[in-house]
Amino acid sequence: MTGPRRRSREIALQILHQMDAGGEEDATIAVRHYFAHLSIQGGPAIDEDVEQDLGTPGDGPRSPGENRIDRPLVEELVRGVSSRRAEIDELLTNLSRTWRLERMAVVERNIIRIALYELQHSPSVPTSVVLNEAVELAKRYGTTEGAAFVNGLLDRAATELRPSN
Repeated sequence: MTGPRRRSREIALQILHQMDAGGEEDATIAVRHYFAHLSIQGGPAIDEDVEQDLGTPGDGPRSPGENRIDRPLVEELVRGVSSRRAEIDELLTNLSRTWRLERMAVVERNIIRIALYELQHSPSVPTSVVLNEAVELAKRYGTTEGAAFVNGLLDRAATELRPSN
């Protein structure tokens, strides 16, 4: 079962991926576009106050509450990663000794950006949760080797950024 926070990270990843690949500059606009374009076929767009993700066709039935999202978390992650992208990318470059940033797969690069943001700026989220969520996102959306790459790099990052955890 996918909980609201994991689903929110998935949505943040989708938005950041689009911003990275499509050149969208403004995080607020990117979030707004994402939610404005989610609609039931032929139906109205999702209202700002409705915090539900429609899921992916073929996902099958979901249990009540499973499709809920934490929109403030989506917005925090997208805005936070976007506003601190240079700082996060510098850290990512230093951590990834053998891979240049531009050579990393877009999905893995953005998963790592989200996790580095959370490690640095979300102290209430346990390190193990940050790492587990990133690895699960990489398994679901990344390349075959992506989860191992994400895990190894973030394990090193966690040791440096949160040595007491």
